Amino acid sequence: MRIVVQRSKEASVTINGSLTGSIEQGLVLLVGVTHEDTEEDARYLADKVAGLRIFEDDGGKMNLSVQEIGGQILSVSQFTLYGDCRKGKRPNFMAAARPELAEPLYHRFNELLRERGLTVATGRFGEMMDVRLVNWGPVTLILESK
Repeated sequence: MRIVVQRSKEASVTINGSLTGSIEQGLVLLVGVTHEDTEEDARYLADKVAGLRIFEDDGGKMNLSVQEIGGQILSVSQFTLYGDCRKGKRPNFMAAARPELAEPLYHRFNELLRERGLTVATGRFGEMMDVRLVNWGPVTLILESK
Protein backbone atom coordinates (compact mmCIF):
# COMPACT_ATOMS: atom_id res chain seq x y z
CA MET A 1 0.00 0.00 0.00
CA ARG A 2 1.09 3.54 -0.67
CA ILE A 3 -0.37 6.61 1.01
CA VAL A 4 0.21 10.29 0.37
CA VAL A 5 -0.38 12.06 3.70
CA GLN A 6 -1.17 15.77 3.74
CA ARG A 7 -1.58 17.75 6.93
CA SER A 8 -4.67 19.86 6.43
CA LYS A 9 -6.56 22.70 8.10
CA GLU A 10 -9.73 21.61 6.29
CA ALA A 11 -10.66 19.33 3.43
CA SER A 12 -13.62 17.95 1.51
CA VAL A 13 -14.53 15.62 -1.31
CA THR A 14 -17.47 16.03 -3.68
CA ILE A 15 -18.90 13.77 -6.36
CA ASN A 16 -21.01 15.35 -9.11
CA GLY A 17 -21.31 18.51 -7.00
CA SER A 18 -22.54 16.61 -3.93
CA LEU A 19 -20.47 16.69 -0.72
CA THR A 20 -19.58 13.14 0.35
CA GLY A 21 -17.00 13.82 3.05
CA SER A 22 -15.37 16.70 4.89
CA ILE A 23 -13.08 17.28 7.84
CA GLU A 24 -11.71 20.11 9.90
CA GLN A 25 -8.09 19.97 11.07
CA GLY A 26 -6.39 16.65 10.40
CA LEU A 27 -5.00 14.52 7.60
CA VAL A 28 -5.94 13.95 3.99
CA LEU A 29 -4.91 10.48 2.85
CA LEU A 30 -4.66 9.45 -0.78
CA VAL A 31 -4.60 5.64 -0.60
CA GLY A 32 -3.33 3.26 -3.27
CA VAL A 33 -3.34 -0.54 -3.20
CA THR A 34 -1.11 -2.89 -5.18
CA HIS A 35 -1.50 -6.61 -5.96
CA GLU A 36 0.43 -8.11 -3.05
CA ASP A 37 -1.18 -6.00 -0.32
CA THR A 38 -2.94 -7.72 2.58
CA GLU A 39 -4.67 -6.76 5.79
CA GLU A 40 -1.23 -6.78 7.43
CA ASP A 41 -0.25 -3.86 5.15
CA ALA A 42 -3.46 -2.02 6.01
CA ARG A 43 -2.90 -2.58 9.74
CA TYR A 44 0.73 -1.41 9.55
CA LEU A 45 -0.25 1.80 7.76
CA ALA A 46 -3.26 2.48 10.01
CA ASP A 47 -0.89 2.33 13.00
CA LYS A 48 1.63 4.54 11.22
CA VAL A 49 -0.96 7.15 10.22
CA ALA A 50 -2.62 7.26 13.64
CA GLY A 51 0.69 7.76 15.42
CA LEU A 52 2.55 9.92 12.89
CA ARG A 53 3.85 12.95 14.80
CA ILE A 54 3.48 15.80 12.30
CA PHE A 55 1.44 18.32 14.28
CA GLU A 56 3.19 20.98 16.30
CA ASP A 57 3.31 21.02 20.08
CA ASP A 58 3.34 24.20 22.20
CA GLY A 59 7.04 24.61 21.39
CA GLY A 60 6.41 24.61 17.64
CA LYS A 61 8.02 21.19 17.16
CA MET A 62 6.32 18.46 15.11
CA ASN A 63 5.66 16.19 18.05
CA LEU A 64 1.92 15.39 18.10
CA SER A 65 -0.17 12.85 16.20
CA VAL A 66 -3.60 13.32 14.65
CA GLN A 67 -4.99 11.35 17.60
CA GLU A 68 -3.35 13.64 20.14
CA ILE A 69 -4.75 16.82 18.58
CA GLY A 70 -8.25 15.36 18.16
CA GLY A 71 -7.95 15.68 14.40
CA GLN A 72 -9.93 13.95 11.68
CA ILE A 73 -9.06 12.03 8.53
CA LEU A 74 -10.30 12.34 4.97
CA SER A 75 -9.38 9.12 3.16
CA VAL A 76 -9.61 8.97 -0.63
CA SER A 77 -8.84 5.90 -2.74
CA GLN A 78 -6.38 6.66 -5.53
CA PHE A 79 -5.15 3.91 -7.84
CA THR A 80 -3.02 6.44 -9.75
CA LEU A 81 -0.45 6.32 -6.92
CA TYR A 82 0.74 3.15 -8.64
CA GLY A 83 1.09 4.83 -12.03
CA ASP A 84 4.45 4.09 -13.63
CA CYS A 85 5.69 7.00 -15.74
CA ARG A 86 9.21 5.76 -16.47
CA LYS A 87 8.50 4.80 -20.09
CA GLY A 88 6.76 7.03 -22.58
CA LYS A 89 4.36 9.80 -21.68
CA ARG A 90 1.30 7.79 -20.72
CA PRO A 91 1.25 6.22 -17.22
CA ASN A 92 1.04 2.46 -16.88
CA PHE A 93 -1.24 1.33 -14.05
CA MET A 94 -0.33 -2.37 -14.06
CA ALA A 95 0.93 -2.18 -10.46
CA ALA A 96 -2.43 -0.96 -9.15
CA ALA A 97 -4.61 -3.70 -7.67
CA ARG A 98 -7.86 -4.64 -9.38
CA PRO A 99 -10.98 -3.20 -7.72
CA GLU A 100 -12.05 -6.58 -6.29
CA LEU A 101 -8.87 -6.59 -4.14
CA ALA A 102 -8.33 -2.87 -3.67
CA GLU A 103 -11.83 -1.83 -2.57
CA PRO A 104 -12.21 -4.24 0.39
CA LEU A 105 -8.67 -3.48 1.55
CA TYR A 106 -9.25 0.28 1.29
CA HIS A 107 -12.45 -0.07 3.37
CA ARG A 108 -10.65 -2.26 5.90
CA PHE A 109 -7.88 0.33 6.24
CA ASN A 110 -10.52 2.97 7.06
CA GLU A 111 -12.15 0.64 9.60
CA LEU A 112 -8.78 0.10 11.28
CA LEU A 113 -8.37 3.87 11.62
CA ARG A 114 -11.85 4.12 13.15
CA GLU A 115 -10.97 1.31 15.58
CA ARG A 116 -8.18 3.59 16.81
CA GLY A 117 -10.79 6.22 17.72
CA LEU A 118 -10.33 8.44 14.67
CA THR A 119 -13.13 10.12 12.74
CA VAL A 120 -12.73 9.10 9.10
CA ALA A 121 -14.59 10.72 6.21
CA THR A 122 -14.23 9.25 2.73
CA GLY A 123 -14.96 9.73 -0.89
CA ARG A 124 -16.45 6.85 -2.88
CA PHE A 125 -14.26 4.09 -4.28
CA GLY A 126 -13.91 4.15 -8.07
CA GLU A 127 -15.71 7.45 -8.56
CA MET A 128 -14.42 10.64 -10.17
CA MET A 129 -14.03 13.00 -7.21
CA ASP A 130 -13.13 16.62 -6.54
CA VAL A 131 -10.85 16.84 -3.51
CA ARG A 132 -10.26 20.21 -1.89
CA LEU A 133 -7.85 20.87 0.94
CA VAL A 134 -5.85 23.52 2.68
CA ASN A 135 -2.44 21.86 3.02
CA TRP A 136 -1.12 23.12 6.34
CA GLY A 137 2.57 23.90 6.34
CA PRO A 138 2.64 22.56 3.71
CA VAL A 139 3.36 19.09 5.06
CA THR A 140 3.17 16.17 2.62
CA LEU A 141 4.65 12.72 3.21
CA ILE A 142 4.59 9.38 1.41
CA LEU A 143 4.10 6.17 3.40
CA GLU A 144 4.54 2.64 2.06
CA SER A 145 3.89 -0.69 3.69
CA LYS A 146 6.64 -2.63 1.92
